[in-house]
Amino acid sequence: MRPFTYERAESPEQAARAAAETPGARFIAGGTNLIDLMKHGIETPPHLIDVTRIGLDRIEETAEGGLRIGAMVRNADLAADMRVRRDYPVLARALLAGASGQLRNKATTGGNLLQRTRCLYFYDGITPCNKRRPGSGCAAIGGVNRMHVIVGASDHCIATHPSDMAVALSALDARVETVNGGGATRTIALADFYRLPGDRPEQETVLAPGELITAVTLPAPVEGAQLYRKVRDRASYAFALVSIAAIIRREGRAIAEARLAFGGIAPKPWRVEAAEAALTGSDGGRAAADAAADAILADAEGRGENDFKLPLLRRVLATVLGEAMAR
Repeated sequence: MRPFTYERAESPEQAARAAAETPGARFIAGGTNLIDLMKHGIETPPHLIDVTRIGLDRIEETAEGGLRIGAMVRNADLAADMRVRRDYPVLARALLAGASGQLRNKATTGGNLLQRTRCLYFYDGITPCNKRRPGSGCAAIGGVNRMHVIVGASDHCIATHPSDMAVALSALDARVETVNGGGATRTIALADFYRLPGDRPEQETVLAPGELITAVTLPAPVEGAQLYRKVRDRASYAFALVSIAAIIRREGRAIAEARLAFGGIAPKPWRVEAAEAALTGSDGGRAAADAAADAILADAEGRGENDFKLPLLRRVLATVLGEAMAR
């Protein structure tokens, strides 16, 4: 591990200001991802800013009937909150599907959103990786790519986004609140928060250098069945091959509204309006599921070892819709 300096911030504004004053500085809270990256030499920040004492650890109700989740709220506490379990069960289920109990006790809401890909080439520190060393190439293209994307890729990167929580937040139309070094705040729709890799895969979000996440806000609860289904290689402590966060509202035997967000298939949580529209007014049966899957996979491309994700997505989507319509 390379030498670095350290300070403990006392407020969000102080933390953002300190980051703006030190190029390459990183915020650290639970550290469940950053510490690993530093041990591997992938992240080499010259300065760490501890944000665990700046507050932002509360879940509060908003005037609009939703929830404001502080960036320092631990994943375990968020999943256990009775308001989340009652009104946003898709989020609770997604959180409980991620990592392990020990990690959920440390990981924070803000950190979860910013965790980096688990692509093995990104982590090995040796092979070409445009995320780790821009311009060096992408070893996953033509390499071992079983875990990699089938949509949203570029010629520069085919790595998947790892967060379960972000997939559920996408289905819930969450928004991200931030503050920068000058004290200015802004709110970003989660749909706009992540960047596609394009020719700059190292730029994963729209955050400016030193900009700090302070909260995630959820709109008022929506009616309907909420489900999170995650297909993975083992029952716990594994990343998604394909995951689906679904919110399905019925009127009689027909779907009145559908929200679908997918993980394990793209560089960010993946929503396709045409897929949701294909389900609206349908009975949620196999024909409707196939039409929605066609929209999701319209530009999909398998890379050999991950070709199985294309039929797997169809089967998982059909299963989730069947379960939602049976409730």
